[in-house]
Amino acid sequence: MSYAFRERFAQTGTTSVAVIVVAALLLAAPFFLGGFQTSLLTRTVIFVLFATAFNLLYGYTGLLSFGHAMFVAVAGYSVAKTIGVVAPALGFASIFGGVAPFVTWLLALVIGVVVATIVAVVIGYLSVRLTEIYFALITLAFSMAIYVVFLQDTIGGLLGAAGIGDGNFSNESDGLTFLMGQMDVFGFEFPLVSLVNPFHYYFLALFVVSLGMYALWRIVRSPFGMVCKAIRENPERARALGVDVTHHQWVTFIISGAFSGLAGALLISLGGSVTPESHAHWSFSAVPVLMTVIGGPYSFLGPAFGAFAYEYLRWAIRQFPLLESYWQLSFGILLLIVVLFLDNGVAGGINRLRAWLAVAGVRFSEDGPSGVTALLGETVSKYVSLFGKKIRSVGG
Repeated sequence: MSYAFRERFAQTGTTSVAVIVVAALLLAAPFFLGGFQTSLLTRTVIFVLFATAFNLLYGYTGLLSFGHAMFVAVAGYSVAKTIGVVAPALGFASIFGGVAPFVTWLLALVIGVVVATIVAVVIGYLSVRLTEIYFALITLAFSMAIYVVFLQDTIGGLLGAAGIGDGNFSNESDGLTFLMGQMDVFGFEFPLVSLVNPFHYYFLALFVVSLGMYALWRIVRSPFGMVCKAIRENPERARALGVDVTHHQWVTFIISGAFSGLAGALLISLGGSVTPESHAHWSFSAVPVLMTVIGGPYSFLGPAFGAFAYEYLRWAIRQFPLLESYWQLSFGILLLIVVLFLDNGVAGGINRLRAWLAVAGVRFSEDGPSGVTALLGETVSKYVSLFGKKIRSVGG
């Protein structure tokens, strides 16, 4: 057995063990957490999918979108309309009985993803003609246009003018609220989604997110994903090799929008409401960007790390009123540290830590504790020197 094979086998085994441990922790967590922490964990797991879908476009294809909130918004309003209007009109309660809320939720997910995909097809076709900052700006413009459509209830006005409905579709700035209803399975009654403690919904969301993450992982490791990386590194050379760069970017935009819509449908179902300000505004589009930058855009799990870091740091900051008053400053400092010291966000930091621990193990075997202490001093000195160089480069 060659050294390279043994090394690869060891890495694969370590990764498999890590996946099993993380899966076990995620499955067991709701049994030990309270209602609020379960809700926070559910939200974080959903954002893992959202940030990873965004990173398919940014980290793997090199296109920075400032408008991914539009996919969450259109999927969210589709979910709200399906649950609040379509399902009752079709009589799901009488047709499906106690499992009607679950069937309604599944239908809402499908409709939300389909609508988000349609929006991605149209907007992506127009957006990928531009590159770099122009692409970012046009996605921002489209996102804010959708925000205004929901804020002013343009769709309701058009439908009302055509004699369809009462002229109220998105309920303007107040948004839409809905209830998922009670499940009744073999005599056991429980809410599909509880705002106090979404215990049951957590496992549904975790299952859907796991499927979505696996699908995205297969995409980035496929020949399609390799072409995405080639376009990110050098679109001109990829074009010279015969790749239709614009078409490939368009398809990537559609896939990213579809999975973002899935995340949006899950998120809106969790909260039971959707509003333009919370889910369609440009500031919400910044959330997956921050998560990806913090976690690392050049690693598949980087956005997942970033989602957990972002959500739980925000929660920790809320525990201190002074920090909460200036939470943007706290995140600014965090981003500064990430940019200055980590090549690829938290994912890069984890890889560096693993490499440092390997060196520390060698030093310990050779020199004992004094070798590890010396290595620690060298590391601190190195990063202090690096920080000084970064500051001087910014100032000069």
